[in-house]
Amino acid sequence: MALQRRMARSTLLMAGLFLMNVSSAWAQKQAPYRHLDALQELNGSVETLVNRVSESVVQVLVTSYGPVEQSGRNDADLVIGRQRSMGSGVIIDSDGYIVTNAHVVSNARRVQVVLSGAASDDSPVRLLAKSRGRTVDARIVGVAREIDLALLKVDAEGLAPLPVADYDTLRQGELVFAFGSPEGLRNSVTMGVVSAVARQADPDSPLVYIQTDASINRGNSGGPLVNVKGELVGINTFIISDSGGSQGLGFAIPSALVQMAYPKLLRYGHLHRGQIGILMQTITPTLATGLGLSQSWGALVSDVLPDTPAAAAGLRVEDIIVSINGEPVDGVPRLAFQFFTRSAGERIKLGVLRGSEALTVDMTVTERAHDFDRLTDLIEPEKSLVPKLGILGVDITPSNAQLASSLRISSGVIVVGHTKEETDGADTGLLTGDTIHGINGTAVESVDDLRTVLDRLKPNSPVVLQVERNGQLSFLGFELD
Repeated sequence: MALQRRMARSTLLMAGLFLMNVSSAWAQKQAPYRHLDALQELNGSVETLVNRVSESVVQVLVTSYGPVEQSGRNDADLVIGRQRSMGSGVIIDSDGYIVTNAHVVSNARRVQVVLSGAASDDSPVRLLAKSRGRTVDARIVGVAREIDLALLKVDAEGLAPLPVADYDTLRQGELVFAFGSPEGLRNSVTMGVVSAVARQADPDSPLVYIQTDASINRGNSGGPLVNVKGELVGINTFIISDSGGSQGLGFAIPSALVQMAYPKLLRYGHLHRGQIGILMQTITPTLATGLGLSQSWGALVSDVLPDTPAAAAGLRVEDIIVSINGEPVDGVPRLAFQFFTRSAGERIKLGVLRGSEALTVDMTVTERAHDFDRLTDLIEPEKSLVPKLGILGVDITPSNAQLASSLRISSGVIVVGHTKEETDGADTGLLTGDTIHGINGTAVESVDDLRTVLDRLKPNSPVVLQVERNGQLSFLGFELD
């Protein structure tokens, strides 16, 4: 019996080992398939993300005029010709508003956007035939050159806006996707990671950028940088490259600036920046030693403007700002960026070092006054309207000349707004802030002068406006409808 029990135990043991070997072999055989399933799941997730986001991405086509090179001509000749360029944009609002870079539409005579079609599961060949998109005219609503953003408007329905991510939650190493039209190749996407969440291109500038190694090339400018949730984390803006092509050093404007700029561009056509009424300097070792400061980092208050939130809160010259809303401040750029992203009415809490005393100061952010806002106060509906151009204009007079002190020609009509309906098809190319100095060779001194010349012109007559924009004179030509 003992022998039989030992034989039975040996048989069970051998059977167990056999089953374990079979199970292990089966598991090893199935392991590659599990890995394949994981890859297929990742691939499907990326495909779904790309299809959804692509509906919100547009190609921006810009027509402008500028110097062109022609072979066989004398070097002294200057030939002005029509130029075409392209970039990208992202739908930010279903009402037809699109965000892109300011440099994409710089000096634009005409702007069009190519809207993407709905996502499809067709074969690649069929998708190629359906990928032409729909081209529509776009109007420049506002431009913020200081942060390189512009807002466009198209008249189209059924648009899919892209949700905007919370920039404060972005982390280094996150997967991101860059959408756009690199080198004109519309509806392209690349994948990479966030190389840095806040990179300063210029140490003296308050602007910070998201750095990514997702491939970005010419034509990607204005397109969205998107996280794995399909949210906008940034606007692709520039690259650092020795060759002109992508070297994995791409930079995007953070979503926080987009959220701040969009409502202001929509309402005013330009940027309103938050302020509290102080001037700041980054602390250097020389400043710290010479002024006997208690530390050599932070933002030094060099001036407190009267009748401002900072003055009311009791800030003083030589105070050191070391934090804002609990976040450390190591210098002026970090603090200035915080003000960039704040709107009027927001409460902020500053950590201040005054000598050896640590203080906490509360105040409310206000908006920095803008000259064009003061000019809009001078609008008189009947007097300011120029229907044939679709604009509202204000005469430059001795009483408001100080608001236009930077103009090269101190006379003319400043464009302070557009009518809701715009013109009846005439594409003038005028932007808010432009100053009209002449029309068809005749000097313009007032809105009345402008209207008088326009009223004399017959339909389809050529119109050439002499315009000053950003300190530069140029001509805008079009046909009057």
